[in-house]
Amino acid sequence: MKFCIFGAGAIGGYLAVELALAGHEVCAIARGAQLAAIRENGLRLLIDGQEKHARFPVSDDPSDFGPQDFVLCALKAHQAAESADSFIPLLGPDTAVVTAMNGVPWWYFYQHGGPFEGHVLQSVDPGGRQWNLIGPERAIGCVVDPACEVIEPGVIEHREFKRFTIGEPDRSISKRVEELSAVFTDAGFEAPVRDDVRWNIWLKLWGNVCFNPISALTHATLDRVTSEPSLRALCKTMMYEAKAVSDALGPNIPEKMIERRLDAASSVVGHKISMLQDLERGRSLEIDALVTAVQELGRLTDVATPAIDIVLAMIQERGRQADLYKA
Repeated sequence: MKFCIFGAGAIGGYLAVELALAGHEVCAIARGAQLAAIRENGLRLLIDGQEKHARFPVSDDPSDFGPQDFVLCALKAHQAAESADSFIPLLGPDTAVVTAMNGVPWWYFYQHGGPFEGHVLQSVDPGGRQWNLIGPERAIGCVVDPACEVIEPGVIEHREFKRFTIGEPDRSISKRVEELSAVFTDAGFEAPVRDDVRWNIWLKLWGNVCFNPISALTHATLDRVTSEPSLRALCKTMMYEAKAVSDALGPNIPEKMIERRLDAASSVVGHKISMLQDLERGRSLEIDALVTAVQELGRLTDVATPAIDIVLAMIQERGRQADLYKA
């Protein structure tokens, strides 16, 4: 089976190595030092106390590769929006695009039903470029749980979790999603198929909407953000606002999951969450898909999000000051 990993960073690189070693035809899109390192030496994956190594074609130009069976998009959401036209050379009649990214996906209202069917979210897909150039019918949802990091160009360290939860936007259990799950499982991942992947997207987003910006604003590690009483209280307030938005759209996630998410996060001692890592390393901040999109959805559904609005304004300004965010 042919896979193109679009964005061979931490998560994309993890996927690329394991799929290549499982015998699949893998190519990857990368850039900068990561591209140069993979071209010269292949990609190394440090996982479970061992080192794995894979070589595969890599380029910064998708036109170097033909149509794929699956394109696994592991870019940040704003990078994916900017790169929408670059996907075109990789798309054949039946190519699926797996959105292995955090936050609200650009295809969210495709086959959603109800009054917002077909609505394009400007915070994650300005002008509908992905919707129009890629096509929501190609999309397969994917919730990414693994924690990985590029520790040096060409070297990825896997730290915990192997689960990629996948599902169709139309809630069907399709042949292509079953095939993808089987391939992922064979490659060593956990790949449960859900009939409503939006439920899983929201559950993860409840944490991301607050953990990420609060950590970047305070420079506190995840355990501090979720255990220091005042910060935990702010997280809970933002999570309840996000729950009100998700309830208005359909996925009814039990309230008890808020405390469970907070408790699970507080047990991860010393972990710097991704937005803080990006801030410290001078990389663009993934604000819109994680926070702005929840605000946009709140306004769409007439649900107030006052705490989210305040934290969003602060992290946007922090990002602008560091020249790492553009609205």
